[in-house]
Amino acid sequence: MKCHEVDYKIIGDDMQVVEVELDPQETVVAEAGAMNYLHPEITFEAKMGDGSKPETGFLDKMFSAGKRALTGESIFMTHFTNSGEGKKSVAFASPYPGKIIPLDMSSIDNEITCQKDAFLCAALGTEVSITFNKKLGAGFFGGEGFILQKLRGDGMAFIHACGTIVKKELNNETLIVDTGCLVAFTRGIDYDIKQTGGLKSMFFSGEGFFLATLQGTGTVYLQSLPFSRLANRIIANAPNVGGRRKGEGSALGIIGDMIDGR
Repeated sequence: MKCHEVDYKIIGDDMQVVEVELDPQETVVAEAGAMNYLHPEITFEAKMGDGSKPETGFLDKMFSAGKRALTGESIFMTHFTNSGEGKKSVAFASPYPGKIIPLDMSSIDNEITCQKDAFLCAALGTEVSITFNKKLGAGFFGGEGFILQKLRGDGMAFIHACGTIVKKELNNETLIVDTGCLVAFTRGIDYDIKQTGGLKSMFFSGEGFFLATLQGTGTVYLQSLPFSRLANRIIANAPNVGGRRKGEGSALGIIGDMIDGR
């Protein structure tokens, strides 16, 4: 095993916490700010890189940190190590309502590709990098842009997504999904996009202009509620300065409220 062997348990339902149990000198790496609670014997340090290649030099670490910056994440990752005696625990929480997905990387061919903000934490030795959509259409219209995260290793890794998680096993099959609902897919799955149909369907179906197509043999993880969709609903119903929504009280605002059933 290249990665540290860690035990874990998932706590909660809709706003979950993953509690990782570490043996002495075992380490788990996590996104900055993801920690929820820990035992006092757990020490932590912010470092450039995921620690999967400790022999690399400063320039390599800077290059790796620069790639992480492209995904909108911090250039630093936090390394949590059990510096005491006996088993000790540290817990991590998702920043929004949803589920945490535990991944035994050794059972999925040591690699998975996921949306760019899905990574939560992983056993030391897991490589957290980025990959680029090779297809122009998928990059522009695939919901996640050109940049995706790629996790490699043979230990435990944890990703998170919004809403309910649906796991699909494809056996030389094709699955069509909303671009924002795609969370992750394993090696062997080809990712592309297609138009929703004619002009009428594109403009009035409510499904957007493009859908994601996943073809091949492997595992696909989907989320029922993309965070961007949740955020848009909150913004649309949030009051502005003065406690009134934009357009509220105006003729257009009243018509809009009638249409929405308010």
